[in-house]
Amino acid sequence: MNPLLRFVSFSLAAALVALHTAPPAHAERLKDLVSFQGVRDNPLIGYGLVVGLDGTGDQTMQTPFTTQSLTNMLGNLGITVNSATTQNMQLKNVAAVMVTATLPPFARPGEAIDVTVSSLGNAKSLRGGTLLMSPLKGADGQVYAMAQGNLVVGGAGASANGSKVQVNQLAVGRISAGAIVERAVPSALQQQGGVMQMELREMDFDTTQRIVAAVNNQFGMGTALALDGRTIQLRAPQDASEQVSFMAQLQNIDVRPAQAAAKVILNARTGSIVMNQMVTLQNCAVAHGNLSVVINTKTAVSQPGAFSNGQTVAAKESSIQLKQDSGALKMLNAGANLADVVKALNALGATPADLISILQSMKAAGALRADLEII
Repeated sequence: MNPLLRFVSFSLAAALVALHTAPPAHAERLKDLVSFQGVRDNPLIGYGLVVGLDGTGDQTMQTPFTTQSLTNMLGNLGITVNSATTQNMQLKNVAAVMVTATLPPFARPGEAIDVTVSSLGNAKSLRGGTLLMSPLKGADGQVYAMAQGNLVVGGAGASANGSKVQVNQLAVGRISAGAIVERAVPSALQQQGGVMQMELREMDFDTTQRIVAAVNNQFGMGTALALDGRTIQLRAPQDASEQVSFMAQLQNIDVRPAQAAAKVILNARTGSIVMNQMVTLQNCAVAHGNLSVVINTKTAVSQPGAFSNGQTVAAKESSIQLKQDSGALKMLNAGANLADVVKALNALGATPADLISILQSMKAAGALRADLEII
């Protein structure tokens, strides 16, 4: 065979093998990887009163701030309530609440946003209540929205003769489009000279470099410049309409992010364990014995004999049992992928709570190739 044809045939075969063996490239849109500096939500908070409750409001003798708030509100409406009347108020259909909302970026006056209403006192339920006009303030103390409306409570409950049944939460409700924006937040999207910045949601130098290369490939060299492993500086148009078009094109650029670092998340409160596909395991031997303590307490009655003038005495007797299961050494084979790691850990037969301790010990011994994060 001609040497040239033989070389071409070998190259084609090698290329086909590479196509079948190479891992698939999972590109993501830039809008899923980054956020623009200055484009952010702003939390709002306020205090208000919910009225119209069916006897499930605050017990005003135990929550004096509810009575004080009601008195101030009535005073603003031109109704004077003397102090003696205030002290004797026994209201059951009013509840003091905290009102929270999130002001989205570029929100304009007149736009409606959702609000969450949470009981501040000892109200049993907010179901059926109406929130009275409540100003919502930002971190700077300025009023940005006014909230008012009927609550929707997702929970349900009933009680009778000392028995009580409750499903979900009754002390929190939502009002869809319950607040009207009164003030806009100044936008700090663009700096002087048409400079914008975007930030990666997860810091990664490799992904940052790939984003810079993709942006410069579409808009020209010098459009994007990496400042660090999270922040990218952009040279954007200064005209507002051109700026919107530039950002729309920018967000739709496809970028293949770098592989994430191997990480294991341990939730010590719930015993949950989550690991990503980059976690690997080296050969190791593990022995783990469960330790349990059982305490039983019973009441013993000492009955005196007849005509002994003694008294019956009740005493508590406790017995304590300490039990430790024997933990034999088990060999765990090295795992090159996530399935192998899960199979090896399942072979131990340990509970999730025990696995947390085992994983910490394996990390300390150098057998677990991953970062541990305890939440």
